Amino acid sequence: MSQQTPYIFDATTADFDQSVIEASFQKPVLVDFWAEWCAPCKALMPMLQGIAESYQGELLLAKVNCDIEQDIVARFGIRSLPTVVLFKDGQPVDGFAGAQPESAVRALLEPHVQMPAPSAADPFEQAQALFDEGRYADAEATLVTLLGEDNTNAKALILYARCLTERGELGEAQTVLDAVKSDEHKAALAGAKAQIKFLGLARDLPDAADLKSRLAQNPQDDEAVYQLAIQQLARQQYEAALDALLKLFIRNRSYNEGLPHKTLLQVFELLGNDHPLVTAYRRKVFAALY
Repeated sequence: MSQQTPYIFDATTADFDQSVIEASFQKPVLVDFWAEWCAPCKALMPMLQGIAESYQGELLLAKVNCDIEQDIVARFGIRSLPTVVLFKDGQPVDGFAGAQPESAVRALLEPHVQMPAPSAADPFEQAQALFDEGRYADAEATLVTLLGEDNTNAKALILYARCLTERGELGEAQTVLDAVKSDEHKAALAGAKAQIKFLGLARDLPDAADLKSRLAQNPQDDEAVYQLAIQQLARQQYEAALDALLKLFIRNRSYNEGLPHKTLLQVFELLGNDHPLVTAYRRKVFAALY
């Protein structure tokens, strides 16, 4: 029953005035009067501890074992358990007896205790979220600030290169990736390089409409199938590209020295192992191989 932190502690007769009364002039103190034999007390205490933790030190939780601290029980006239009393500025200001739902306890605390401000998000996580939303310019601006503080941050460099790639600065993106010296993010680095490669290849290929016209006349045109898949990859049409590459691999494994299979693996690196398309198509490639 006893979880101890700087703001969750046992209060005794000897230290109650200091740990509760005096402390409440600095921060509100919630006092939980409990006993070992009291089943509702045992249900309530973990919830109170969780609430105290959520306030990150803005609320103190003092636990009084009523079987041991009889003087405190008599001093405050505690007659039933559990009883919870909130002290502020040296005085009891609110409280309740009996088990209560968490929503009721938080409603009691709300006028007296201010929730701490949420901690600022990690700048890289902010940039990654912006990138995932397609807000590449905003992600890039966040990364520029981050890299201004540490220009060796490998994961920030890789994401910055992907932002540059999205706006067509392929040469600059490649230069940024060449500056990554860490081996810690190999998969992300390979994926970023694959993205540059697909966009670069797509620039020199016939456009998608012409390739689709060729395939309408001859669905077995392996070159058109592959080139259309590259155009789709450049436009982030990943599922269509993966499907075309897999079918080409199954139909003609030897096409251009196994290029469809190699390209499938590059797309897996680009999307990352956790992407649902990667999970699905890895199984399909495995089935095709074996």
